[in-house]
Amino acid sequence: MKKTKSARHFEPIPPFKNYEEEANFWDSHDAIADVDEGTLVGFHKANKSGILTVRFEEEDLRTIRAKAFKKGIGPTTLIRMWVKEHLQGGNI
Repeated sequence: MKKTKSARHFEPIPPFKNYEEEANFWDSHDAIADVDEGTLVGFHKANKSGILTVRFEEEDLRTIRAKAFKKGIGPTTLIRMWVKEHLQGGNI
């Protein structure tokens, strides 16, 4: 009989209060360090109520994608975070 790998216990990540908290968490944690066969993975689903299409020049899109990649998030998430930070700061 084959010996099975011992089960490891991982605490779930508590829900984040906002996108900034989530971004800060993932800036300092590795999403796949402890992932192996049998690891359950879940994703945060944001409650988005509307869609706004914004056009960018190709060079700006490349910059946005590069910055998002460095943070380990998608470009739309990064832009949404920037807009929310700006709105909360009242700098409009």
